[in-house]
Amino acid sequence: LKPRLSSTSTKVVIALIWIVAFSLAFPQCYYSVTRFYYPRTVCMVDWPDDYGGTHQLSYQFAVILLIYLLPLLVMLVTYSLVGQSLWGGHIPGEASDHYHSQITAKRKVVKMMVVVVVTFALCWLPYHIYFILGSFNRDIYKQHYIQQVYLAIFWLAMSSTMYNPIIYCCLNQRFRAGFRHAFSWCPFIKVSEEDRMELQYTNTFRVTVTRSRRSDTSYTHASIKTNKTDKDACLLQKKKTPSKHNSHTAKKTDNTRNSADKQMEQSP
Repeated sequence: LKPRLSSTSTKVVIALIWIVAFSLAFPQCYYSVTRFYYPRTVCMVDWPDDYGGTHQLSYQFAVILLIYLLPLLVMLVTYSLVGQSLWGGHIPGEASDHYHSQITAKRKVVKMMVVVVVTFALCWLPYHIYFILGSFNRDIYKQHYIQQVYLAIFWLAMSSTMYNPIIYCCLNQRFRAGFRHAFSWCPFIKVSEEDRMELQYTNTFRVTVTRSRRSDTSYTHASIKTNKTDKDACLLQKKKTPSKHNSHTAKKTDNTRNSADKQMEQSP
């Protein structure tokens, strides 16, 4: 769950994603034509080798492979490795409470992302099946109410990302706090103090304490790091520590007293 890509690599990946998306959408834009079928005008894709030919079939398989099967395969492998690491590992004895809280938080994030992936797969599966069947059998588009079926499948696929905020709101406490803060202008939504603290700090943080002693004063420096802010708190603790000179004087006085006591005991 830690970032692995640099800023430059992230920009390159984003650019490649847009290039691939544009390349996949370009054939439909290039071969789209309008046809008049009384009493309406229809926009359709007119492939060069007739409908259901080699070009369309190759295109549909390329689309389903690149934007559906390949992402699902990558996410299946990566989340399986992450899950194996989080659920299969043993919690060490040192700092077990802090480590356990971190592992629990990461497990919740992985579960949430699995739900997002499953939602994506279920929403887009009917859409791809519809076009694959249409590529093999042209008569499917002549069926009664096929237009209504297509619209339902199309809207289901397009709504796949709409469910993500709902999933985040149900499974993530920090997102719920941010949601309430964003809609705090509504009269029936109130932002509690716990929500404000949730937005400022994470549930898990690291405190690094370094101490430096100067004469009779002890300074404690605590560095608190969160995902949003890096705050340094310098705590001053007064502690009376005897200096070397005072310790030497006290020891010398004690030795003198002991010698005097011994002489008094030896004298008649």
